[in-house]
Amino acid sequence: MSCLKKTATELFSLDKYPGCVCVSRMALIFLASLQFLFLQIFGIYQISKEEEKTLSRLLVSLEESRQILPSSEEEFGFLSELLQSKELHALVKVHNKILSNGKDEKFHPTLSNSMQIALEVLDVVAPRAALKEEFKEIFMLLQRPHIQGLLCAHDAVAQKDYFPRLPEIPLEVDEDEETVKIVQLVKSNEPLSATIKTDEETGKIVIARIMHGGAADRSGLIHVGDEVCEVNGINVEGKTPNDVLKILQNSEGTITFKLVPADSKMGLRESKVRVRAHFDYTSTTDPYIPCKEAGLDFIKGDVLHIVSQDDAYWWQARREGDRNMRAGLIPSRALQERRILHERSQQEKPKSEEDTEAWSLALHLLPTNSPVGLCSVSALPGCQSPKSPRCASKPKTKKIMYDTAENDDFDREEIATYEEVAKLYPRPGLQRPVVLIGPPGVGRNELKRRLIATDPDKYKTPIPYTSRPVRHGEVNGKEYFFVTREKMEEDVEAGKFIEFGEYKGNLYGTSAESVKSLVNAGYVCILNPHYQALKMLRTPQLKPYIVYIQPPSFETLKETRNAAYARSTFDENNSRGFTDDEFNEMIHSSKRIEFLYSHLFDEVIVNADLSSAFEQLVRAVNRVETESLWVPASWVQ
Repeated sequence: MSCLKKTATELFSLDKYPGCVCVSRMALIFLASLQFLFLQIFGIYQISKEEEKTLSRLLVSLEESRQILPSSEEEFGFLSELLQSKELHALVKVHNKILSNGKDEKFHPTLSNSMQIALEVLDVVAPRAALKEEFKEIFMLLQRPHIQGLLCAHDAVAQKDYFPRLPEIPLEVDEDEETVKIVQLVKSNEPLSATIKTDEETGKIVIARIMHGGAADRSGLIHVGDEVCEVNGINVEGKTPNDVLKILQNSEGTITFKLVPADSKMGLRESKVRVRAHFDYTSTTDPYIPCKEAGLDFIKGDVLHIVSQDDAYWWQARREGDRNMRAGLIPSRALQERRILHERSQQEKPKSEEDTEAWSLALHLLPTNSPVGLCSVSALPGCQSPKSPRCASKPKTKKIMYDTAENDDFDREEIATYEEVAKLYPRPGLQRPVVLIGPPGVGRNELKRRLIATDPDKYKTPIPYTSRPVRHGEVNGKEYFFVTREKMEEDVEAGKFIEFGEYKGNLYGTSAESVKSLVNAGYVCILNPHYQALKMLRTPQLKPYIVYIQPPSFETLKETRNAAYARSTFDENNSRGFTDDEFNEMIHSSKRIEFLYSHLFDEVIVNADLSSAFEQLVRAVNRVETESLWVPASWVQ
């Protein structure tokens, strides 16, 4: 069989229709849409003499088929034109070329994780990028989007991670017959990692969820939407998911499922999204999780690899860097936001009808028909569906007393659940600003002073602006930039200041442009602004590293400050030490800052001992300069 006949047979299924040519119009439209791509990439316009002979024979066969097939002249003309087109000739040639190359062993991928290896190389090269030009060159090269895109495409092809996945060839069965598959599993301690539920429309027991990396996923035999007919020969029609669990609990050895395959059996496609969690989660205390044993516990600050967001309420995730390939369940962003709203509704009465409606919606956390977990083939106890969509017990709430003057901050508070993140590698010549946040009196100014003193040519602080008159001996641009009040008010309105305030009738502020100038000049900019400036600072342009300086407990705070004869920052003349009320105010302010902004912190340093806190700060700054760190994904994109 000639190359063209072989190609035509594979593309158009000629062997299934002896004596005729049968072409799918969808395939033809597809060919037409690809013509430009093939011609541009391969530049193929000529065909061999052998291929010409083959095409001629096909044209002769087409003419002979006119007397046999009940088709119109228009359709025969369409096929005749297609067989003589340059586009088809080009496609045949490309197809044959790919087939011939595919037989060569040198085209087989040697690895399927080239992107991961590239990231590991970046981690190794990053600290050395500033030392040698060769290191810098490969460091910059591996960060280029085109190179990373090429590596990702290579891995996708090597792993055969194609999308969309084509449906399987249907079995030739009687339309009235129902296809059934028998799946046998050996009972073990490894979780099956699947959940079942009752289909609301049919009342049948169906597979509701398959956990990525679990036994069910790896088997490739059980799919979401499969209908469960029997378990170990027991018909489950009319039974509840909990009844099925009881059958599994009493089973030993091999477990046999009789399943009706779902209409669509799309494979589980793992997403590449990473998020940083902004809350603690313990699955064993969650009354709504479909299966406690399938839950994934994490703490605030953990980076999670979200592998599936198919379920509106329960995502599948793994801890970043965890070698356990089996994913676990975590609450989705939507579910967690509703929970937080519900908790807040318990603390205050609704202020308006709009608030009442929002809180009412927040009470309905889950649909009543929640899946039941087949956490393992032994059906571990405790996988019960929630009895009510409302909270079973009064949630624990964090109560913080605050002044009426602080209400605006609480009203502006964000609902922090997850933040999508990506790795940011050190950029030679462009240092990230280091921002010290904390309550007044915690020691930020002293830490900043010590850090700058270690290398004044490397660490700089922006020169502030002020509207006050120039004093004798002062030079504009040395300690302050002096501008008129009108000019400063104009710039404040334009959003050019990351923070500003008024003292003794004069305005003072830090310009965003001053920070950018220091960064572009290659300095490490050190800032200790008011915490409300965080939203102005935390931008993709500046990419700051935010360090929160936290006070210790009241006893430690009082002991260490009194021992060091620390002067009160609440006293204008710094002529006395701190009072107990000032210590309490510092701790109270600290809790309030944490409640509002802790999801923005990259590092937390407890300033119990100034020397130890300074050492931690130096180590943190060195990490920023030499290591790849997780940042908001928008900063990298």
